[in-house]
Amino acid sequence: MLSRTLDHGVLVVRVHEDPGAGPRGAFTAQIRDLVHAYEPAPIVVVVDVAAATPGVVGALMAAYGECGDLDVLTSVVTHSAVARRLFEAAVVRDDSRLVVHSRIDVAVATAYAVTA
Repeated sequence: MLSRTLDHGVLVVRVHEDPGAGPRGAFTAQIRDLVHAYEPAPIVVVVDVAAATPGVVGALMAAYGECGDLDVLTSVVTHSAVARRLFEAAVVRDDSRLVVHSRIDVAVATAYAVTA
């Protein structure tokens, strides 16, 4: 379901598939725990097309909200235009600083440049 790598000091977490309604709480906790473990490294969450569902968007926004007390630059990347619109709507609604990208290389380069 998840994989992670470090790219130029940026934690890149890839979400491969929607875990389903039952395990979403555990999924949210995994993301939150990774953010805490790698703090203060910026994090880029890559949502593969198979995982670009409203449930995953909600779970990631919940994890992001739970990490709001941390000063960690967080970005999300997805090729799914529908998922990007869902993230962007949530960002506006929650007045959050989550950055939404369509390209992984741009997200990682931006996170690296901002925190370097």
